[in-house]
Amino acid sequence: MLFLSITEFLVQYGYTGMGVAAFLAGSFIPFSSEVILTGLFASGLHLWPLIVAATVGNVLGGLFNYSIGRMCNEGWVYRLFRVKEEKLDRSKKQIRTHGAWMGLLAWLPILGTVITIALGILRVNFAKSLCTIAIGKFLRYLALGYILSLTQ
Repeated sequence: MLFLSITEFLVQYGYTGMGVAAFLAGSFIPFSSEVILTGLFASGLHLWPLIVAATVGNVLGGLFNYSIGRMCNEGWVYRLFRVKEEKLDRSKKQIRTHGAWMGLLAWLPILGTVITIALGILRVNFAKSLCTIAIGKFLRYLALGYILSLTQ
């Protein structure tokens, strides 16, 4: 019931609601921005502004996670954000190998949160992380937009 109320609220605010939904989905808060994007598109909003709002919001959510990683110690991350130690360790290992390029995978559900937090913990270059996170998240919404455009 709470999810439905939040969804109705976000839909009421159109593109801004899309950005907020995408921020929530991009952060450690479990939320589905794809459902909101699909619903807003079906309600008549234009696809490109939805893709832009979703990308901006989702990137900001990922950067929020990055900031958490930079500011918190790992013990806090495990306890407060319920990130499993083995997932974070695996992500850190991959980031040590591939660096900021791992940000391209930040769009993945659950794993993307762990990746963006690990980028912050390892203090991977912010500008490079921002670029790769943004590219990955934009491509995800672009693919969803393409699929939605086929339904018209």
